[in-house]
Amino acid sequence: MEILRRSIEAQPAPPQWVIVVAAALAAVTVLSDRLWPVARHVITIAHEGGHALAAVASGRRLAGVRLHSDTSGVTVSAGRPTGPGVIATVAAGYPTPSLLGLAAAALLAAGRTSLVLQVCVALLLAMLVVIRNGFGVFSLLVSTAAILAVSWFAPPTARAGFAAYVACFLLLGALRPVVEVQRQRRRRGRDSDPDQLARLTGLPPGFWVGLFGLTGLACLAGGGELLFG
Repeated sequence: MEILRRSIEAQPAPPQWVIVVAAALAAVTVLSDRLWPVARHVITIAHEGGHALAAVASGRRLAGVRLHSDTSGVTVSAGRPTGPGVIATVAAGYPTPSLLGLAAAALLAAGRTSLVLQVCVALLLAMLVVIRNGFGVFSLLVSTAAILAVSWFAPPTARAGFAAYVACFLLLGALRPVVEVQRQRRRRGRDSDPDQLARLTGLPPGFWVGLFGLTGLACLAGGGELLFG
């Protein structure tokens, strides 16, 4: 009941220094070649969740999601092989972490610190229903347990700092995979989301990489304004 009460009630916005520290830690996580391979699993969860949500919203039949230990993932859906539904499904992956980060920043700015964490838990549990491999289940359970531990046991300032870290990490972390996918396209073939979208739409892969990058930067700017403005 206490968790539910905190989720519904508005709390004071986190102190500015808390947000600054959270943003700095998020930047270190994204830029560190040691921390990023572990933290990237969170971005993959959001990425594949975006594919899954778009598939269901566009009327496709969702077969399941798999998350792998190398931070890759795959979402399988059935339906028409061409058309708006499959285009939306493929295109949804890269923008989703940015959009989630922007939504988290908006909730923080509105004083809904605890709600940020509870929404994250709800989304992770929803993903658990469609996961089809053991590592994916493990990854989701660990992420859920970490957020619940902070929600239950952390003092208010630490809880606010963690929520701000989540928002900043999603906003910043969404950009690195866009850079990575462009590099991988040149080295490993043509199976990435931008290449699939190119085949589906006739627009070049570079257009989609650029669109994903611009979307991420726009969300980062908007989230920064909400958190620091």
